[in-house]
Amino acid sequence: MSGLFLPYGRQCIEEDDIEAVAAVLRGDWLTTGPAVGAFESDFARAVGARHALACNSGTAALHMATHALGLGPGDCVIVPAITFLATANAAVYVGADVLFADVDPESGTITPETVREAARRAPGPVKAVLPVHLKGPVADPPGIAEAAEGLGAAVIEDACHALGTHYTANGASTTVGACAHSRIATFSLHPVKTIAMGEGGVVTTNDPAIAEAMRRFRSHGMVHDPAAWELSEQGTEAGAPAPWYYEMPEPGFNYRAPDFACALGRSQLAKLDRFVARRAALAARYDSLLAPFAPHVLPPVRPEACTPAWHLYAVRIDFAALRRSRTEVMRTLRASGIGTQVHYVPVPWQPYWRRRQALPDLPGAAHYYARTLSLPLFPGMADSDVDRVVDALAASLGLGI
Repeated sequence: MSGLFLPYGRQCIEEDDIEAVAAVLRGDWLTTGPAVGAFESDFARAVGARHALACNSGTAALHMATHALGLGPGDCVIVPAITFLATANAAVYVGADVLFADVDPESGTITPETVREAARRAPGPVKAVLPVHLKGPVADPPGIAEAAEGLGAAVIEDACHALGTHYTANGASTTVGACAHSRIATFSLHPVKTIAMGEGGVVTTNDPAIAEAMRRFRSHGMVHDPAAWELSEQGTEAGAPAPWYYEMPEPGFNYRAPDFACALGRSQLAKLDRFVARRAALAARYDSLLAPFAPHVLPPVRPEACTPAWHLYAVRIDFAALRRSRTEVMRTLRASGIGTQVHYVPVPWQPYWRRRQALPDLPGAAHYYARTLSLPLFPGMADSDVDRVVDALAASLGLGI
């Protein structure tokens, strides 16, 4: 990549990925076919879950999860203030009330304490907590699970940043997606994520009833199994179930993933360990090269007992102390061929939420947001690209070694 424009993230598509997609395009299936089931089986095995369901985006995955748990009007759902819009929107889609929890000012993730604080503001029962594993490191799964259990709430992990992340809890090594501390985990396979499926998502769970509910919901709510029909006589002809008949006990959505996208996802999934290792090496190089600029520039927080699959390398910069605006720094870097991004504007600051609820006091989120900047990180980068980014960042901040 050296010498080319460096976006903050991009896919890594190789010839075997292209051939996997082409093979499906040459075959009989474009929508739901054998590549979907094969990808789901591989994904479940990769993360250690009993069930994995592919869908067309990480947003769809979150919606499927909130619906499968039966969340609805009058229920409260706790969501981090620092996350992508989709995490809170998934609660809105089912009519639940959103409570924004503050985050740790350095890591940007919710904590058991901020979950409990948000619950104290709840106008009704808290039925779910949606921790976000921001950037790749986990947001204390056992601690969040304990806090949620104390509230009588289920946990849905927004693991859209964390495919390939491992952590240790109570002496046991766990893969994100195994749902060891949650009912459901959701993933995004957008091109900037660890593996790419175009637009794509996956939901994992160990509960067969939840898996079946999500399976129906992603395909219009249709039920093809005669054993589950409510009006079986209506679907019976000549004493046997009619082969064309189906029922819809409740509406669903069309969240299916096409066969060729799952073929790409399966090919990419086979490279997950390689991609994670390369991202880790690049992150380690950033850590080393940025060390002389502390405390004005700090690397992302690395939780103990966690081996993250780095989706984002978001540095913490004291722009105020350096008397530089973030906009100025980003424009200077872009002029040098380096793309950056901010992850994220606190969700409760958005106009939609400002019109609907009083702005909660979120000092951790405000602190994190004011200092964060995501630098380029993707497997196709060379070591020299990291050097180039650090040199340009130091120059834009007026720092020297």
